[in-house]
Amino acid sequence: MKCLVAVKQVIDPYVTISINADNSAVATNNVKLAMNPFDEIALEEAVRQKEAGKITEIVAVSIGTNASQETLRQALAHGADAAILVVTEQIFSPLNIAKILAALATQQQTNLVIMGKQAIDDDCNQTGQMLAGLLAWPQATFVSKLIMDHASNTALVTREIDGGLETLRVSLPAVITTDLRLNQPRYLSLPKVMQAKNKPLSIINLSELNLNLQTQISTLQVNYPPQRKAGIKINSVTELLDKLKHEARVLT
Repeated sequence: MKCLVAVKQVIDPYVTISINADNSAVATNNVKLAMNPFDEIALEEAVRQKEAGKITEIVAVSIGTNASQETLRQALAHGADAAILVVTEQIFSPLNIAKILAALATQQQTNLVIMGKQAIDDDCNQTGQMLAGLLAWPQATFVSKLIMDHASNTALVTREIDGGLETLRVSLPAVITTDLRLNQPRYLSLPKVMQAKNKPLSIINLSELNLNLQTQISTLQVNYPPQRKAGIKINSVTELLDKLKHEARVLT
């Protein structure tokens, strides 16, 4: 079974972000970048399934600038067998990303796509669902447990939903998006990082996929959230009720 794992390069979640002077986007120059945490979980799960004999090959794919090679090398060090970078300077909406991934999944003849449920930079949480629709494959989103069953060519998944947990069995091929509680990604050892340099990393231009990608969304402006007023201390319940009634006007 061949598995495609989508990984996105994002600003490191532990870095304080800033906005460009023209308010056009989040500043990325001289900023530490990292693999999207949800995609890291997806990659870890693919590696665990391969170690269990359920997956035979893992191909990591990323869509972005040449700088994304660093993230793909990290994916190779983590356990992916090969990597593909679709080079583009454009920033795409989830639908166009899904179209690119669908083309690659078809081209690579994959049986399974695992990806994070969302990217921490845009928080769209749409690409996996759209990809499943384009491929006409079953999907399981927000997965916190995954059991592959070769005998029935299915996957038993546990999903995190608003009301608790839901267990589903999906036929393969399928698209699976991962939640935080699926696993804890392992630390990379130096030998693994060195071995990754010898693994294949293919670079293709977006134009080679011959896709008709139309812009549906454009960013008008990026701003910081409004600053909240500082809190105050009160000395009694009576004072609290008075302020809620006369200042906040939430009590009558």
